[in-house]
Amino acid sequence: MNEKSRLSPRSEQILCSVVKAYIETGEPVASGNISRLRRYKLSPASIRAVMAELSAEGYLTQPHTSAGRIPTGKAYELFVNSLPGKRLLQNELGRIREQLVDAGRVEDRVERASHMLTEMTKGVGITAAIPTISQTLDQVELILLGERRVLMIVVTRDKMVRDQMVVLDETITQDQLTSIRNYLNQNFSGWVIADVQAELRRRMEQTSAAYDSILRKLILLYQKGLLDVYLEPEVHMEGATNLVAFELHLTKERLMELFSALEEKKRILHLLDRFLARPAGELGVRIGLADEHPSMGELALIGISVELPGGSAAKVAVLGPLRMDYERVMSAVLHVGRAFGSLPS
Repeated sequence: MNEKSRLSPRSEQILCSVVKAYIETGEPVASGNISRLRRYKLSPASIRAVMAELSAEGYLTQPHTSAGRIPTGKAYELFVNSLPGKRLLQNELGRIREQLVDAGRVEDRVERASHMLTEMTKGVGITAAIPTISQTLDQVELILLGERRVLMIVVTRDKMVRDQMVVLDETITQDQLTSIRNYLNQNFSGWVIADVQAELRRRMEQTSAAYDSILRKLILLYQKGLLDVYLEPEVHMEGATNLVAFELHLTKERLMELFSALEEKKRILHLLDRFLARPAGELGVRIGLADEHPSMGELALIGISVELPGGSAAKVAVLGPLRMDYERVMSAVLHVGRAFGSLPS
């Protein structure tokens, strides 16, 4: 039996009303506030008794004996589960999709999506495009920057662009780089990158590779990470300054710790992976993130994972206070996430 089914319908309705009232006002909710709602034909005393039971069950807390009640993380979880499924509006989906298509490259779309989420929710918008071994190679470009310095650019079919500057152990010319580029593009454009890597390793292991000038120079670039640059995720977060307006109960030091934590790309990716480990297209909600970092206890994460054309994946999410407009944020994440996943490669 889940937490939701333990409560009677009446207790659940009253709890949801308390959560809604607290989200709207930010003030502890008294029984009198709830009794004045027309749908409850109960006296303040009866509602106070229900709220006392909810407190005993861990759904509500009371700052002091004469104050109203404040919902706990457990209450927010039940409240979110009680919300009706949001129907996607096709005109809104189309509008968002058009804005993302105009962004062009995946990197630009990631930035645009996080900006849109921040604008729509006033929270912290997070978008990550995560390459996988099933990405498809579009083309490679190799540019000589000096005698031994080479800029390696890899473009995949989903329009992700990765570049890396390397220093070789021996000199190389631009003509040689052009020959290697042509060799890769003519032989492997349209291949899954993992298959390209496997085939290159096979060819390099052949005895004839030592006598093939192109393959010999290609080995130098491959050993420096050519075709490995695709593994780096593209992450963009916007709206962190909105945290200041959330009235979080954090000391100045804790708030600085929170900002510092959100600046770590690896931590953001871990946050998305850990709390949004759900099937693609399914909305995930995590109430309270203290397990990730002590300063995140009063934050909630709402997000969705989507599959992108060309073999990569994306996670679209909003980080906000426990006291957020869940319906609006869930709707925004769903719309942006579905639009992002429907874009052409």
